[in-house]
Amino acid sequence: MAEAAIKPHYLGHRERARERFNTVGGNALADYELLELLLHMILPQRDTKALAKDLLARFGSISEVLGASPARLAEVKGLGETSITHLKVVQAVAQRFGRDQIDVEKPILSSWSELIDYCRSAMAYESVEQFRILFLDKKNRLIADEVQQVGTVDHTPVYPREVIRRTLELSASALILVHNHPSGDPSPSAADVRMTREIAEISKQMGITLHDHIIIGRAGHASLRGLKLI
Repeated sequence: MAEAAIKPHYLGHRERARERFNTVGGNALADYELLELLLHMILPQRDTKALAKDLLARFGSISEVLGASPARLAEVKGLGETSITHLKVVQAVAQRFGRDQIDVEKPILSSWSELIDYCRSAMAYESVEQFRILFLDKKNRLIADEVQQVGTVDHTPVYPREVIRRTLELSASALILVHNHPSGDPSPSAADVRMTREIAEISKQMGITLHDHIIIGRAGHASLRGLKLI
């Protein structure tokens, strides 16, 4: 009886939360419930319900919690260096899972929805711009996925000739460019269009196909090919 009397009050709630997850699945849970379950694993000796709600109130969604920089996460009372590292590991696992959904044996253009899902999970909630390139072979299968540049909150330096140089190094035949807008709005800027057209022109001269330039934001994505800008 004495042991039961000193058992932390949140253990019963934690067990019920796990049982609910096992019964109804993650899709039926509210964001704070799912995040709370994740924090249970990271902070097993603490009641994490309030922390989950605090994180969502500050960042807005689970994706934005995982995508927040370590510096911003460190501002939250209750998170330390180790727990922040664990959250970033979860983010990396989620991104790897998304990438693995793209079948490298099939043309990437036939897995477009999986590609967009992967790009959103990898980039939509980053606090600075990233410029990434998907390098494809003659059958449009993925050879490599590389982040070429990391910039500021509203700018990433992109050097078209460096893009082409890396394409030739990998013996790629086609490209898909991807970058994110931390503002959340995926609408292409004049600079985005200008840079894309420059890469497209050089690529054409080298016999390389530029399929698209996709811009990722929290509000969705934009395709420069779909917008008829290239």
